[in-house]
Amino acid sequence: MKSIMTFRAARFALPMLAVLSLGACEGMSDSQRRIGTGAAGGAAIGGIAGSFSGNAGWGALIGAGAGAAGGYLFDQSQRAQDRAFQQGVREGYVRGRTGM
Repeated sequence: MKSIMTFRAARFALPMLAVLSLGACEGMSDSQRRIGTGAAGGAAIGGIAGSFSGNAGWGALIGAGAGAAGGYLFDQSQRAQDRAFQQGVREGYVRGRTGM
């Protein structure tokens, strides 16, 4: 009977947790969102991998660090692409105005 009550509580709590955690990203910048997503994904994968060796906490901690670093690198790549695009737009506008 106790396992049925635990399952019912989890069935309600997990979707509620997911909804609340998604709402936390509302006021974040793109950089914060990318780094946070990397950290959360890394923590999840690290926790799963660490659970096989009996150290889920350490796996999650290491995974969060690695995921945050990956999110940061991805953010820097996206920023560089955005800067290059904006520079191309500016140069195209100037060339169009001067006829060159």
